[in-house]
Amino acid sequence: MTPPRSPRPTQLGPLLARCRLARGWSQQRTAAELCAAAGVPTLSRHEVSRWERQRRVPGGFWLGWLAVVLDVPLVTLTEAATATRRTGSTRPPGPGRAAVAGVRPAGRGGPGRTDGTTRGGRARSAATR
Repeated sequence: MTPPRSPRPTQLGPLLARCRLARGWSQQRTAAELCAAAGVPTLSRHEVSRWERQRRVPGGFWLGWLAVVLDVPLVTLTEAATATRRTGSTRPPGPGRAAVAGVRPAGRGGPGRTDGTTRGGRARSAATR
């Protein structure tokens, strides 16, 4: 007899959003609380949004402060971050993203730019192409 399958590990983005909303906080408030706790004034609500949408996964430094600020065990956040990284769901296809294999999304120069320039018309360096 095989043991029952364990439930799928929690993904970090939805977990962070649930914890934040349970406190009644906006992404802006969460970022402000994290900045105050960590003593780092550079975290914005945009980064919190990226974490919740799983565009990025916070590293150990921010996971530690998220655990403190959201009052969630660090091991819970670490396991969720590991599960998110393992599934490779940090860049899910969405509107405007190429979901078809073999189609590359536009680079940093903007949609449809193939001439090696940025939106301002300046040439990109070879390192960014």
